[in-house]
Amino acid sequence: MNQSRILVVDDEPQIQRFLKPSLTAAGYEVVEAMTGAEALKAVATQAPDLVILDLGLPDMDGKEVIASLRGWSDIPILILSARDRESEKIAALDLGADDYVEKPFGIGELTARIRTALRHRGRRDAIPTVTEIDGLTIDPIKRLVSRAGEPVHLTPKEYDLLLLLARHAGRVVTHRTLLTSVWGPAHGDDLHYLRVFIGQLRQKIERDPTHPRIVRTEPGVGYRMAEQE
Repeated sequence: MNQSRILVVDDEPQIQRFLKPSLTAAGYEVVEAMTGAEALKAVATQAPDLVILDLGLPDMDGKEVIASLRGWSDIPILILSARDRESEKIAALDLGADDYVEKPFGIGELTARIRTALRHRGRRDAIPTVTEIDGLTIDPIKRLVSRAGEPVHLTPKEYDLLLLLARHAGRVVTHRTLLTSVWGPAHGDDLHYLRVFIGQLRQKIERDPTHPRIVRTEPGVGYRMAEQE
């Protein structure tokens, strides 16, 4: 089986010293870059399968790297973000990053996020299939949703919201992305509106809406649908 190649972009030597042996032990081939320019060159010349990207780089902002890559590549991008940079993290996700891990982080969480991003890339161009999560079934071809075999009646907007989350299962989707995709650009800042619809959706699809397992909140950022079991 071929090893997945991971590009780690971080100018902190201690992060590089920690990640390279940890990811190598997890079965990945690791390529390193310390600057944004090195990262862009490495993606073009070494064909990594995923990029782990710090937002604070010495030559350019990490968001510039994301914007540049998204002009020509769909490579999964996993952000390493400090806890006090939430607004930048949201902006990076809106630019096209796939997920994020906050610093400080554990290698177990990081490798789980890597596996999810790599799986998602493999499914991006796949024909839509039935999704089953915690007893909920979503059939995008028949446009049907059911729980334990019983139909779940959703409004058109509730269905569009659920399907968008399902298509990105395992990944965080920001508030703005959800709002603009489902309701249009004019509603990009209507956070209360989104919360109301998420609440309504949870009432219909969750076993226990007060402890949701299917649509999970990413505080201050957006929502993440659980992956198919």
